[in-house]
Amino acid sequence: MSALLDSLAASFRGNATQRSVLDAALRDGLPGARNEAWKYTSLRSLERRSFVATGPEASEFDAALLADIPAPRLVFVNGRFDARHSDCAELPAGVVLRPLSDGPTANDDAIDTDLRAPRREAAVFERLATALADEGVVLQVAAGIRTTTPLHLVFVGIAAAADVASHARHLVDVGAGASVAVVEHQLHGGDHANLSNALMHVRLAAGAELLHARVQDECVRATVIAQTMVVLAASARYQRIDMELGAGLSRHDIGISLDGDDARASANGILLGTGRRHLDTRLGVEHRGRDTSCDLVWRGLGAGRSRTVFRGGIVIHAGADGADARLANKNILLGEGAEIDTQPALEIHADEVKAAHGATVGRLDPTALFYLRSRGLPEPDARRLLTGAFCREITEGVSDPTVRDVLTRSLERALATLEIG
Repeated sequence: MSALLDSLAASFRGNATQRSVLDAALRDGLPGARNEAWKYTSLRSLERRSFVATGPEASEFDAALLADIPAPRLVFVNGRFDARHSDCAELPAGVVLRPLSDGPTANDDAIDTDLRAPRREAAVFERLATALADEGVVLQVAAGIRTTTPLHLVFVGIAAAADVASHARHLVDVGAGASVAVVEHQLHGGDHANLSNALMHVRLAAGAELLHARVQDECVRATVIAQTMVVLAASARYQRIDMELGAGLSRHDIGISLDGDDARASANGILLGTGRRHLDTRLGVEHRGRDTSCDLVWRGLGAGRSRTVFRGGIVIHAGADGADARLANKNILLGEGAEIDTQPALEIHADEVKAAHGATVGRLDPTALFYLRSRGLPEPDARRLLTGAFCREITEGVSDPTVRDVLTRSLERALATLEIG
């Protein structure tokens, strides 16, 4: 067994069910190069490292980090709930937002089903989150509640006495006809080399609407592993925006299942590879109901000696007639040492569907560069202007202006430090 799994197993404090899940993860081990889902992302360096569990020590970081993140918000530091920096005093009626560690409530039967038992086909990091996590976010929106104020989930990594591994299980449950916006912030309060492993379940009941944004801006030595699983009932609407801006190694698996008829999802994102960062996102959408639709637009940038990996897969199952599926992944190489790998995939097992997918990797348009330089812009400024325009298509499509402003500010800060070759 690897040093990584040895150190994670040493922190186990769960029950018998969680022990069996952990044993399965330890038995299967970490995925290797022959595992198709991990062929572009090596875990050899990670498996040699050891981590300690997050302790109860004080979580000190500069509160200015939260200056642009208003309430309502839940804050976690190295995976532990931070009541001092959280603020849920003004939650709308019908909305429950709390840490998992608050303990069970009358409505927690569904939480037990989603968060305590892994899927039969669960991969190793999903099993580790199920077995080792005792903290996370529980968000429940009652049927018919339509909120206008975005809810913020903040996860801050800071340096500790030793490198820390934190595991979290989250549940977002939006009732029938309800509407809410959620923004995840993964930030750092200084340099560290911690591991974050999170598993999120999102359930949208019939007619529910969720705007779900995530900004991952961890420090350059951090490792971020995330899995997000979304299930939509009939006529539900899901808009998702991901911005992968940081971490030394980032892996995010996103699965969206359009189970109900007329369910619709858009999932767009930006992968910003800089330095020696390795960013890997796998997005899979399953069309199961009739007359469902998905629209997936992703942008990738490769600078420095980074590696950016994107796999977008769409499956239209038998019986999902009337499906409308679109995937577009466009990427720009900004440096000679950067690498971008993209895998669009489409499976169709139904009739009467519309589907399209495609991917491109290239460099900035020399004609556009020449035009801007002919107007007096220095080449680095011209490159930065074109790069920003390439990315802003993603943020400009966000329906909520408050969430759009949050994402735009994060993107501008990241682009300001981008190595323009």
